[in-house]
Amino acid sequence: MYQTWWKVLTVILIGSTFITGLLFKVPRLDILHETIRNLYFHVPMWMGMLTVLVVSVFYSVRYLANPKEEYDIAAVECVNTGLFFYAIGLVTGMMWAKYTWGEYWSGDPKQNSAAIAFLLYCAYVVLRNSIDEEQKRAKIAAIYNIFAFPIMVVLIFVLPRMTDSLHPGSGGNPAFGKYDLDNGMKLAFYPAMLGWSFLALWIATLRFRIRTIEYKKNAVN
Repeated sequence: MYQTWWKVLTVILIGSTFITGLLFKVPRLDILHETIRNLYFHVPMWMGMLTVLVVSVFYSVRYLANPKEEYDIAAVECVNTGLFFYAIGLVTGMMWAKYTWGEYWSGDPKQNSAAIAFLLYCAYVVLRNSIDEEQKRAKIAAIYNIFAFPIMVVLIFVLPRMTDSLHPGSGGNPAFGKYDLDNGMKLAFYPAMLGWSFLALWIATLRFRIRTIEYKKNAVN
């Protein structure tokens, strides 16, 4: 029972996101109009991605300190899940950009930095698949993962703030929360952040269990 409460909470939170996010009134802002509802999905995808990537770094550190196969599996499956949420975050951001900036990809610093960071983690997957020896692969991947995370944070959250950007919260452009989020939007936004983060953890947990079962079967054979 103690393992299921947060899964039930995840379903409730995400369900409430769709109900409140799509049905509640939103501020009537120039250019954005109804597209501001994408805030309930685009930003939480990044939060879900960040959540599982933080967990992946945690298990990479644990693997280097105590090289157990389960730690390596947990780290890589968290990265795989993070890439999934990362991709959805990019796609929802591109859709939003099309309706607000006029094109899917405008070369905005935030977009370019996010794309580079995405390729950084794709390289992690390629690196793992290029090494056959298990322990060597796990160790190198763990080291790479530990260094990749802070670089990703700099690319997404630091560099865009140092230059002109159309993206809210970057380049002197105020974030939504400062001027635009009313109480109704906050009622949908904060549960969405928590709900999608829990969902990312849930998916990573399922992937970990599947990979662990596969690993044990291969070990027996």
